[in-house]
Amino acid sequence: MTRDLLEPDALLIRNERIKLLAGFLNTLAIGLIAYALVRPLIDATGVTRLAWLWGVMGLAMHGLAHYVLGQLRKERRNDEL
Repeated sequence: MTRDLLEPDALLIRNERIKLLAGFLNTLAIGLIAYALVRPLIDATGVTRLAWLWGVMGLAMHGLAHYVLGQLRKERRNDEL
């Protein structure tokens, strides 16, 4: 097989791995934010600094997931055909 035939597959694999990583980071972010919101309700201690920290970390991780998605690449089209 030629290299031209392998490049689109490699690009698709790379993009799928990036989407998988972004989904994983977003899932962790949702868990951190949920923990920051639910724990103070269950413990009845109110919102503490630690809860704020978990919430901010979740929002930061969500932002990181958006950044990772920005690394997706498009396939170059060969218009010479």
